[in-house]
Amino acid sequence: MSAGTPFRVGLIGYGLAGSVFHAPLITAAEGLALDTVVTSNPERQEQARAEFPGVRLAATPDELFDRADELDLVVIASPNRTHVPLATAALKAGLPAVVDKPVAGTAAEARALAALAEERGLLLSVFQNRRWDNDFLTLRALIADGELGDVWRFESRFERWRPQPKGGWRESGDPADIGGLLYDLGSHVVDQALVLFGPATQVYAEADVRRPGAETDDDTFIAVTHASGVRSHLYVSATAAQLGPRFRVLGSRAGYVKYGLDPQEADLREGLRPGPRWGAEPEPLWGRLGSGESPLTGGGEPVPTRPGDYPAYYTAVAAALTGAGPNPVTALEAAAALDVLEAARRSARDAVAVTL
Repeated sequence: MSAGTPFRVGLIGYGLAGSVFHAPLITAAEGLALDTVVTSNPERQEQARAEFPGVRLAATPDELFDRADELDLVVIASPNRTHVPLATAALKAGLPAVVDKPVAGTAAEARALAALAEERGLLLSVFQNRRWDNDFLTLRALIADGELGDVWRFESRFERWRPQPKGGWRESGDPADIGGLLYDLGSHVVDQALVLFGPATQVYAEADVRRPGAETDDDTFIAVTHASGVRSHLYVSATAAQLGPRFRVLGSRAGYVKYGLDPQEADLREGLRPGPRWGAEPEPLWGRLGSGESPLTGGGEPVPTRPGDYPAYYTAVAAALTGAGPNPVTALEAAAALDVLEAARRSARDAVAVTL
């Protein structure tokens, strides 16, 4: 392709992930152009046409792969059980791929995909958008600047109050669907912990099914011991009647406490699109840094929250396709997170701590 011509992207799936996250972020990234959306749902086809005039439509992934020579990248935003077969088909068709998390149900499958991508000389990246959450970017900078001293404990919560199951494959009890919060929200909190504090050496977990009619875990706790000595306590829940802090990080010099979720998902759901002041957060929601007193009683000083930047993921993907930058999230990194998730599932099932 000629210099300056954007990479043509085929997007498989136009449900929540495809329509709310991927399509808007693809179109916001310089160097990428949304060429084709794959969905067999007539309403979603009309939605895609309305939101992105001129986009081509395909009813099945096979239709997309049949004209692989007309595309430069495939984004897989379909249900979890399809991630491995579709990523395999994309790579075998000669197409680089972005796969929504979790990239696979097992670490072994993720490593097999990574090996296939390397064999074919193709990019395979995993959409871990919450590496670009506002609070995560802020915390990462505080740690890098030494503001906390030596970090001893990292508490991360991704909690919701949804006392009634919504149904659908994300809450399915069929193991093939890779449903439940351990693999859904757990993919985020584990990935963030590994990025911040390095490899895990031991995992302990508790996973419960709390809601009547629920088929899979909806209230889960994961304790991770890192090789660095940091201990991460990670909570994911759909049954939290009172939400705890998103982050509580304790170090030898100070602690950082932050409440509330990054605003980007809510903005995307409302139809807002990246632009000036994207991802910015008002001052009352800033976290606090200090020692010796609760932030809720005035302890610590407010820390300006860095703007969240989901568009940076696809900007990095475009750069990686040209060789101008690294893969922003590799399949091997995703496999390391899956090692932890698999250990957590075993720990919760057998009531044991699992050594990695």
